[in-house]
Amino acid sequence: MTVRRTAATLAATATVLCAAAAPAAVAAPSPSPTPSVALPSGLYGTKDPTYDGVWRQSLAFIAQRLEGVTPAATSVNWLVAQQCDSGAYASYRADADKPCDAKTMTDTNATAAAVQALAEVGGHGDAADNGVAWLKSVQNEDGGWGYNPGSPSDANSTSIVIGALAKRGERLGDVTTKGGRTPYDALLALAIPCGGNDGGAFAYQPDKAGKLVANADATAAGVLGSMGKGLAAWNNSASEDKAPTCHKGAVVKPEQAAQNGAHYLADALAKTGHLNQPPMPGATDTTEQPDFGNTADAVVALAAAGHQDKAADALGWLKKNAAPWAAENGPAAYAQLVVAAHTTGADARDFGGVDLVERLSATGPKPAAVHTPSPASSDYAAQDGTSDDAGLGVWWLVGIGLAAGAGVGFLISSRRKTPQL
Repeated sequence: MTVRRTAATLAATATVLCAAAAPAAVAAPSPSPTPSVALPSGLYGTKDPTYDGVWRQSLAFIAQRLEGVTPAATSVNWLVAQQCDSGAYASYRADADKPCDAKTMTDTNATAAAVQALAEVGGHGDAADNGVAWLKSVQNEDGGWGYNPGSPSDANSTSIVIGALAKRGERLGDVTTKGGRTPYDALLALAIPCGGNDGGAFAYQPDKAGKLVANADATAAGVLGSMGKGLAAWNNSASEDKAPTCHKGAVVKPEQAAQNGAHYLADALAKTGHLNQPPMPGATDTTEQPDFGNTADAVVALAAAGHQDKAADALGWLKKNAAPWAAENGPAAYAQLVVAAHTTGADARDFGGVDLVERLSATGPKPAAVHTPSPASSDYAAQDGTSDDAGLGVWWLVGIGLAAGAGVGFLISSRRKTPQL
């Protein structure tokens, strides 16, 4: 479930969407050009933030807090200022002093990611709660959320919103529509029953014929969402490293859907050790390329579901190959890798010889503080619960894109308590 948004992917997709509407793939092969105008001093990254400013800032904060890094006040203030009075966020507002209006393109993914980030950095509980209130106000009748308010529900958007709601202590079973539908109802409707090649996967949305088509990105997001976890998913139970099982029959429980999805991801990763990115709509080169972002998301999903052993080969592949991709794509990419390392117990400060934490922090203002906690220390124990104002919190993220049949990537905030169903 990664909601991974890169400016390059969305900018490229915007051109495609003029000819055919479709959601964009998550991990872009190349970043957008450096903007010619000066960027805000508190913003992470140097690429055009039009499509991913709030997203990459939020993911950066989430990953930094997992590793004991406190972002600079200027960076946090920038994110706070991006929020509309309604509680919603747009992908980026160049002039945050100008009030949001009917033309402001608010979206659920930026809002949900920002809610989780603000909860993590602490001190902005009111802003985070305002974001939650807005998200609840735009819930679809099927119980889920689409990328923009009123758009059809998709697995990725629904999952990242679930992560935000859980982070703020919402009982997900109580977040219902007038018809009594919950977020889990929307997710389960997008889960493909076991049996056949795509059994256990999640679809991004039904296709035009109403058929559910497997989508690895949506599956990674759906696994985390079904467990009530967010962008920094964490497995708080003792893992027995049992192979995930795809349970046949109708999918009626979120926990079952999560394990079914883990089964699909484990099989997908077993083929090459990584996931591939399908060609963009209209592309002349139809060769599939490695998808670093979705592979990182799949690693997080498997580890969170209690199957770290099934993620080990993919994690090793990322260690060997992902550094150039992260350097090219910037803050959100580094954040995804940090979360993958943290969730699996790997060292994010020595990830294939690369200090991911240092490189992520270098994409923004100098951090206010850097603390290197031990996984067994009380610092981690204090991360339980829903209070965002107490300091170090734990959770994860996603760089979203829109491309045919693929959706927003995911990485969702984790709560190390039993999900409130």
